[in-house]
Amino acid sequence: MKVLQVVSSAYRATFEEQDDTVLWLTQAMKNAGGDLDVLLTGNTVNYAVVGQDASGLKFGQWKQTQPPRIEEDLSRMISKGIAVIAVADDLIDRGLGDSALIEGVRRVHRGDVARVMSNYDQVWRW
Repeated sequence: MKVLQVVSSAYRATFEEQDDTVLWLTQAMKNAGGDLDVLLTGNTVNYAVVGQDASGLKFGQWKQTQPPRIEEDLSRMISKGIAVIAVADDLIDRGLGDSALIEGVRRVHRGDVARVMSNYDQVWRW
């Protein structure tokens, strides 16, 4: 069964953890033999941009000592055969349309998302 993980909530649980929980789960399921790909929508398209650095994340006196390394996570996912797709229109909406993306991340226009989804047995939205 081929599953598309649609991720639209950015930096989910990155205060408590050093990973985005859905990206971590996707990698774990792939390692267990799952057939999963990822579609980044909304604010999560930011994940696809080269040079992400959350090392300065802090609130008051609290500092995240194990910040997320989303760029490394996505690169590792791509190297394992997980397709990572970003909605180009969402990149443009956030002023990131001309930004360099992590090698291997594909862009798809919003009007083509339904066609992309039709290639999967299940679509899970996070």
